[in-house]
Amino acid sequence: MSDTTASPWLTIVGLGEDGLSGLSDASRSALKDAQIIFGGPRHLDLVQAGPRGQAWPVPFSTSPVIKHRGSPVVVLASGDPFWFGAGGSLMRDLAPEEWVSHPAPSCFSLAASALGWKLEESQCLGLHAAPFEHLRPVLSRGVKLLCTLRDAQVPQALADWLTQNDHGDATLHILERLGGPAQSIHKCAARAYQHTCRGAPVLAAIEATSAGLPRASGLSDHHFQNDGQITKRPIRALTLSALAPRPNELLWDIGGGSGSISVEWCLSAPAARAITFEVRADRLKNIQANAALFGLSHRIFPVLGSAPDILKDIETPDCVFVGGGGSKALFAHLWQILPVGTRIVANGVTLETETVLMTAHQDYGGHLLKVDLSEVAALGRMRAWDRSRPVIQWSVTR
Repeated sequence: MSDTTASPWLTIVGLGEDGLSGLSDASRSALKDAQIIFGGPRHLDLVQAGPRGQAWPVPFSTSPVIKHRGSPVVVLASGDPFWFGAGGSLMRDLAPEEWVSHPAPSCFSLAASALGWKLEESQCLGLHAAPFEHLRPVLSRGVKLLCTLRDAQVPQALADWLTQNDHGDATLHILERLGGPAQSIHKCAARAYQHTCRGAPVLAAIEATSAGLPRASGLSDHHFQNDGQITKRPIRALTLSALAPRPNELLWDIGGGSGSISVEWCLSAPAARAITFEVRADRLKNIQANAALFGLSHRIFPVLGSAPDILKDIETPDCVFVGGGGSKALFAHLWQILPVGTRIVANGVTLETETVLMTAHQDYGGHLLKVDLSEVAALGRMRAWDRSRPVIQWSVTR
């Protein structure tokens, strides 16, 4: 049982561009008593840390702070330490009684105030340590985005990325040194950006004008890098409906092909993740490329190998999709290892797979669906219906 009456040894101080003058009495008192003050070089200068100041290591790590457990320590963070700040990283190693936090207005709050935007109607992203592709799923006409950036060199690269990805007409606001005497805001269309930033911290505010990606399941096949092995758009939409993704859930995508199912699974729900199994190394590269293209490399994890052998020592999923390689042995194995409540969806186009899925339906229950689709195609100088191969879909809850 923890001692909740113990005095915290660590104080996390939110800092603005106004430096010491903008801090509360409690924050100034903690700084006065601290033996060591951690922060970025700019933070340390703003509070005149002197010899007590210690800059964060590169690459970033909280271990230097933890080494001083028990001594009075202050950690400086920009604005709100628990909104894309160091606070969340530190919490992995601290008990509740070890720390106290004194937040300041976040950079997002300062940006919304400077622009006159409603913060609750703006989307906030941390791009200071993430690729621009994280913008791709959320950029859409009328959307307003506030994004943290790593340094003063990034805005030009962001403007170039927006232009190259059909958002060159988006209005781009570059906000520097918010909340202090050096605050400045530069506004232009992304394709016309030529501004030179003076220094961090830098935020970008984006007003999108292009349509962006649809939000419904079943993206056009051309969005995905593939070799022809891809769950086609109409079947993919039906499959996502059967998979029924929810926030924070994990999918096993067995026989990933292009990874299109994994991508749309992750796009459908916040913090959803996918482990994508594929037996061919060339297709694994397509899965990796598509995950990166949609800014999902941190949520899609491609694995080379064949199921069921590759399924040992893998995090237990909430849902399983079998898009290729379905067999009686695989379904028997899944039924044995998966916990009750796990959803299973499997598609098949061959007669052999159809037999396997019909047998699985007989053995385990669930729902069996046959989908016949036809599309218009040229027939000489006229048109006719071109029938696709029927798809059999079996879905069940373990």
